[in-house]
Amino acid sequence: MLVDGGSSIDILFRNSLPALKLTPAQLKPYDAQFWGVLPGQSSVPLGQITLPVQFGTPDHFRIEFVNFVVTDFDGTYHAILGHPSLTKFIAVLHYSYLVLKMPTEKGVLTVRGNVYMAYTYEEESFKITEAIDLSIRMAETVAQATQISADQLKLPEQETSRKNTKSKEHKEVQLVDGSPEKMALIGANLDAK
Repeated sequence: MLVDGGSSIDILFRNSLPALKLTPAQLKPYDAQFWGVLPGQSSVPLGQITLPVQFGTPDHFRIEFVNFVVTDFDGTYHAILGHPSLTKFIAVLHYSYLVLKMPTEKGVLTVRGNVYMAYTYEEESFKITEAIDLSIRMAETVAQATQISADQLKLPEQETSRKNTKSKEHKEVQLVDGSPEKMALIGANLDAK
């Protein structure tokens, strides 16, 4: 799970639905699009669902119900907890240390992240985002190519051959008798020597 205090929504990725034993039929409609997960692209969600989210251990925990927007694409994380969740949990996020702190009835609950796993998932996320971006650009290129008319696909006329071009500066000389294709151009103002 990615915790992103800059995200204005809480996101659940499509590939997490089977793991949670959820189906798209259980989602409530969500009409708005959102931006920022895929660079330069808007996303139309499949819907939204409210789920309980728990941090901590059985002895020291905090549970809140979070309204997730479910994406129409897969992600490397199961979910992104954004600003709305952090506000519900009254959580403070320390990005440099990968630490999340929140109040509970038994005191402050501290949740620590794993630097190696965070880096691995971030790398994988970049690769998936790049692949999605490339496939979107490829689809746009194919769509533009299908709009090209037949006239635009015609090859340009070839230039006229040298035989038909007369020049005052050059003179054509046949190199081999009986072979008109074996010609050379020489200066027209040369002496006969």
